[in-house]
Amino acid sequence: MKPLNLIALLLFLGAATWALTRSESAVRDIQSKYFAAISPFLKSGSELETHARAFLEETNHSKALETELEAMRGEMGRLRLIESRYRDLETENNQMRRALAFKKLTRFDVVGAQVIRRQPTTWWQTVEIDAGEKSGIALQYVVLSNEGLVGKIDRIDKDRSSVLLLTDEKCLVSAKVEGSREVGILSGQRSQADGEPRLRLKYLSKDAQLKAGQRVLTTGLGGIFQPNIVLGTIESVESDALNSEAIVRPAVDFADLSTVFVVLSGDP
Repeated sequence: MKPLNLIALLLFLGAATWALTRSESAVRDIQSKYFAAISPFLKSGSELETHARAFLEETNHSKALETELEAMRGEMGRLRLIESRYRDLETENNQMRRALAFKKLTRFDVVGAQVIRRQPTTWWQTVEIDAGEKSGIALQYVVLSNEGLVGKIDRIDKDRSSVLLLTDEKCLVSAKVEGSREVGILSGQRSQADGEPRLRLKYLSKDAQLKAGQRVLTTGLGGIFQPNIVLGTIESVESDALNSEAIVRPAVDFADLSTVFVVLSGDP
């Protein structure tokens, strides 16, 4: 045995012998001092255990709340999908109501169609609709919406057709400005910086007295477009030495075009 271990053993035996040979009161006094010395550690340990137990309970409670929150998030997502679908159906229902109202009120014999295809980069030039020769449609037939002139049929198949939109530069329409004697040729122009297409009314008189908000209508000249179809409203006027031109905001919202009507016949 090492000397240090032997010394420690002898000290322990001596202390034990001394404690056992003391009187009962002395032993109690030693016990009292011992417990007084270790009581702060016992108290701290008890508080630590209490805090640890409370932490575990809070953790379990947090996990339960997190599970409940995840379930609520899933339910909210489902409700949002239902709300979105409801709004879509409401929009479609409103569009159908306006379409039916237009079909009843219009003086033209029309066939309804849905826009089924449009190019993202040239959406303001042409669209395809789900009606063609089987529906009695032919080339150059006029296409309307409940807001005004959409364009004309430029390509046709049995069950579908292509519509050259009013906003295309190749679509030329004889037009007049309501409340004035001004008559000109309306055509589309390339999409503006704000993404909304505009129309240009050319060959007006050089001193044309026009105001923003005046309506522009078809004249009926040219043999394609019937008269008095709404084209748009005057936005601004530009004049030079020879004539004037007006920038026209289309009556039709071409970005939100979904239901159209092809004119089969109508008043001259």
